[in-house]
Amino acid sequence: MDRMAGIWLGSYFAQRGWGLKVKLQDALFNWLQMHIVLEARPDDEAARETRDFFTVILQEDHLISNFHIIDEEDSIAIQIAYEQEGVSKVQQFDRESAEKLLEDINSNPKYNNQ
Repeated sequence: MDRMAGIWLGSYFAQRGWGLKVKLQDALFNWLQMHIVLEARPDDEAARETRDFFTVILQEDHLISNFHIIDEEDSIAIQIAYEQEGVSKVQQFDRESAEKLLEDINSNPKYNNQ
């Protein structure tokens, strides 16, 4: 991630009162949203950089490893399985909320030419 992107993201978090450490649930949800966007738009470098940013937050700030989506066929929820300090855990998110960012991007002509 380039320096300007890092500065922008830091400012974004500060404006929302997130401080320097993003809550685990927020980091997982943001990672999930960017994962969904990147699957649909594999050439979207901004999405890739943002997903990678949240990957670092999950790994370094929350000591998360082996995180991945499970049961992608569920029409109501998306689950992320992960390990935190050797303990296997699962976090569930509403599918509609998780897919909202991709829907917003796709509905905005400004972002449809990648």
